[in-house]
Order: sequence, then C-alpha cells, then structure tokens
Amino acid sequence: MIYPAAQPVPEIEIKAPFIEKAGVQLIVRREDLNHPHISGNKYWKLKYNLLEADKLGHHTLLTFGGAFSNHIAATAAACKAVGLKSIGVIRGEDADLTNPTLAQAVKNGMVIHRISRAKYREKEFASFADEMRMLFSDFFLIPEGGTNDLAIKGTAEMVSRIDTQYDYLALPVGTGGTMAGCIDCLRGQGQILGFSALKGNFLTEEIIALQQQYSLSAFGNWDMINHYHFGGYGKVKDDLIVFMKAFEDQYAIPLEPVYTGKMMFGLLEMIKNAYFRKGSVIYTIHTGGLQGRAGFRRIPA
Repeated sequence: MIYPAAQPVPEIEIKAPFIEKAGVQLIVRREDLNHPHISGNKYWKLKYNLLEADKLGHHTLLTFGGAFSNHIAATAAACKAVGLKSIGVIRGEDADLTNPTLAQAVKNGMVIHRISRAKYREKEFASFADEMRMLFSDFFLIPEGGTNDLAIKGTAEMVSRIDTQYDYLALPVGTGGTMAGCIDCLRGQGQILGFSALKGNFLTEEIIALQQQYSLSAFGNWDMINHYHFGGYGKVKDDLIVFMKAFEDQYAIPLEPVYTGKMMFGLLEMIKNAYFRKGSVIYTIHTGGLQGRAGFRRIPA
C-alpha cells in the first residue's frame, strides 16, 4: 500500500493591533490543506493505522463516530484512496444518511451501520467487536476519533515537520490523541496548550492515561484550556459564529465550530488578556474538520 503523500502546507501570520500591542506573534499552520479529502490531523491519525492494516493483511477497516464525524469522513476517504473497504458504526439509529458527512462517506464506499446510543456505549467491549465480526466478517478496528498508539505516532510525525521556532504550540483537543503525539514529539520543548472542545476537565486525565497506556514519556510542558468549549462538544453559540465569520473575512482562513473556531476564539482572548509573555511566538495547528461546516446551517459552506 502507498499512503497518499501529504502536501506542503502554508504558515499564516495573524496580525492585528491587539496582537501587536501584546508584543507576541501568532502563526497558523494550515494542516487543513495537507490533503484534499483526508486532511488535518485525521490524515496523520489514519496514516499508520492504514499501513498496519495492510501489513496484517486486512482488507476492511471498521470504526465509530457520530453523524457529522470528521473521523468517519476522513476514514472513508482514506480507505477509498488506498483501496480498502470501510465500515462506519454510527451513533444513533435515526442518524440521517442524507446529511453531507454520511452521504459523502457512502459515496466513498463506506458501509454505514447505525446503532442506538445505548448500544454505542458498549463499543469498547470485546463482545461488541465479536458482534460486529458476526455481521461483517474480519476487519481492522480503529477506535472512535482514531486515537491509538498508531495515531499518536502519526501526529508526532506531523509536529516533527514543523521548522518554525515557537514558544507555545496550540491545538484543539477532542479525544487527546493529537495532543499526546505533540507532547511525545517535542520531548519537553516549548509549552503546549490544548483547547478542549468538550465540557468538563477530564481531558487532562485522558492525556495522562494515554501516556501511561502507550508508554509515552510523561513530559509536563502542557496545559489543557477548558474555558472555551461554548457549552460542550458540538454545541454552537451565536457569539462563536459571529467571531468565526469576522475571522474568516479578515484572514481568509475558514474555521469550523466544533474544534478550530473555539481554539482560535480562546487564543485571541488570551492574547487580549495578556496571558502570553511579550516576545512570545504562538504557533497553532489548524486541524481541519471543515467538512463538518455543512452540518451547521448558520455557517456558509
């Protein structure tokens, strides 16, 4: 198998009077442009999973997600690109197969299997995998969000490709795999800021658990920022939409409201509130997920 090559991505400096007044630099790495269909951190989280599936002789991948999941969309596209079959186990028996995410996944060859939310909570049990094998025969299983040791290896590679010098590395966080890869790659250098897309403080414990589970070095140069979740995962509020539209109009960088919009809102607020020391370079990764914009009617596609 030959995994599609990542395209070179631009780095865009965000300039504004309040950023200049704070005495810092803000740079955005456009990983959303690394591939036309897989893109963002999902490109890297899937890379070594697909290579491993091929190495082990699997012809089908099975994974999990919600009706608008970036991971589902990217997995379907990646499998199509390398000639593997894909199965998406979708949370909710009533998930709309005509929504833009699932419709595109089906177009890319993914078999969609909708289950109840109660059943979905059993997805990590061995018995659930056995049930799926009864239905679909053998497959290579990738967890929800794609986070496992192979995904962490891929996201570490993403960070290793950064040549620009910086003091802070910022990124949005959902399952914690991308951030765990960043921490492991940087080996204690710089300060890493994860912007949680979820309500609550549990992602800090999740990062520590990933470090322990996969025997990663437990560097402590990171913080989880929990103040900009806008009500929780998938929740969208009007002030976030207004911010995103203004940001896109000014900088021509599209955002989405689940991850990157929240992170960028939080970063700019922290700059305004003098969180960062003068002279700092803040480097942030645009992790993609723009396919999900179509699910929010208040955001232009």
